Amino acid sequence: MLRLRGLRQHQRLQLRHNEARIVESGVALEAQRDAASTMADMTAPLATPIPTIPLNDGHSIPLLGLGTWPMSDAEAAESVPTALEMGYRQVDTAAKYENEVGVGRGLAASGVPRDELYVVTKLRGSEQGYESAKAALGRSLERLGLDYVDLYLIHWPLPRLDKYVDSFRAMVELKEQGLIRSVGVSNFTRSHLERLIEEVGVVPAVNQIQLSPATARREIRAFHEEIGVVTQAWSPLGRQHRLVGDPTIEALAEEYERTPAQVMLRWEVQQGIVTIPKSTDPERQRSNASVFDFELGDEAMERLATLDLGEQAAPDADRHEEF
Repeated sequence: MLRLRGLRQHQRLQLRHNEARIVESGVALEAQRDAASTMADMTAPLATPIPTIPLNDGHSIPLLGLGTWPMSDAEAAESVPTALEMGYRQVDTAAKYENEVGVGRGLAASGVPRDELYVVTKLRGSEQGYESAKAALGRSLERLGLDYVDLYLIHWPLPRLDKYVDSFRAMVELKEQGLIRSVGVSNFTRSHLERLIEEVGVVPAVNQIQLSPATARREIRAFHEEIGVVTQAWSPLGRQHRLVGDPTIEALAEEYERTPAQVMLRWEVQQGIVTIPKSTDPERQRSNASVFDFELGDEAMERLATLDLGEQAAPDADRHEEF
């Protein structure tokens, strides 16, 4: 009798344990479903698609893209398909970033057709030169797993080397061979651009420069407009100048019911400046790209203009030595 009573008590305890496990499993399953639903919401197509603007060579470029500096290969492989799923199409990388392999994996994993993608990479300083630039592009294409790139840039002019003209000449030939859709430069000054145009006879499609409300770069942008070059902004949120906490931007964000980052990115795209904010977080990627459904008024643009620290706040491309 005692043995039977003990057996029944054991059975009741076992039943309670099993019920608890079922409840825990149900809670865990519900949490997984909630997480999956949240991710699906974050990667759903953007409410307002990212527009494109024309380049001087007949091609066009998305007005906003995904920057990948300083992502690792692993981060890029995970972040790129997430951004592409929600509607990004431009992805910006560089040989110098050491993440082209990861970007390529992300592009392949996304399932987005190649003709819908816009891939940008850059020639590093140590590979400048006529023949070495051609070989460098081949290595970048191999790492990316692509047959061509949409835009190839000289990362820095590095005038001390005196190789950027020969590099650009090689890039023009690679364009004619179909390995590059558009040729451009990065961090070039007016004098660098003038020399390229004079000696090669081709106007770059894009000049990617450091640009944010703290470094408005008005003079070089005016020259770009004069000769038909599209301005592209790196570091568009001015992190070096701590703009995210700036009182003017915070006040505008509150007035427009937007984030500070959205205010800055809208300031750029509203002026036809291509921008490439970097983020590995899907929610922030979505927020960064959600800037085409509102417009900053003239008074807001004037207030943001007061944040410009002048050309001295931007890097000196004549002295820059990054390879």
